[in-house]
Amino acid sequence: ELASTHPVAVSIVAEAKKRELKLTRPTEVEEISGKGIRAVFPEGTVLCGNRSLMEMYHVDVDGYDNEEYGTEVLLAVDGRLEGYLVVADVVKPGAAGAVEQLRNLGLVTAILTGDERNSARAIANQVKIDEVHAELLPQDKLTHLQDIRKKRGSVLFVGDGINDAPVLAGADVGAAMGSGADAAIEAADVVFMTSSVEAIPQSIEIAKNVGKIAIQNVVFALAIKFLVMILGLAGYANMWM
Repeated sequence: ELASTHPVAVSIVAEAKKRELKLTRPTEVEEISGKGIRAVFPEGTVLCGNRSLMEMYHVDVDGYDNEEYGTEVLLAVDGRLEGYLVVADVVKPGAAGAVEQLRNLGLVTAILTGDERNSARAIANQVKIDEVHAELLPQDKLTHLQDIRKKRGSVLFVGDGINDAPVLAGADVGAAMGSGADAAIEAADVVFMTSSVEAIPQSIEIAKNVGKIAIQNVVFALAIKFLVMILGLAGYANMWM
């Protein structure tokens, strides 16, 4: 996982360092989008990712059974399943309040994620998200985004991972968290300088206020111009006016 910028990978490496485990960089790494990583070590070829990565390389997972809530990370060495980790998402402080603010603004919220369906639903229930679309590859996220746009109208998509880059580019407004992957930041229209979810409703309120002020300025300027034009036609407006 040393070569990956995925949040799950980063958290696994951080925990390994905390436990003072010896970390060895692989001689060869291939990141398979939406599935995981294939890495070559002197000890053999290692697969690290979700169930679909194991199926792609015909790894037998019949004996594997996990009922824990979280994102599964399976590990296989030379085609044999050796173990797994379950990384559970932690809801950020203020996330539920931020979603509530979005609802108060009259917006519909949705999750588009590559995570397992039960994990996504558990998080959505905690923060009261309206729609859940889980177990999606990057291209699937873009398809679902287009469906939501047809059904709901303009879409603001917020993401931070490398897999979010296509959706950030395809959304009406793509917003990346400042702590996210470089690819996500590059593809986004807006970058939040904080990782706080509360920045999302704040930015929408700022944008609405900017829109109101812009309309006020245009209306005021045009009203003055029309008034001076009428006074000019009536012979009352001089050059100074």
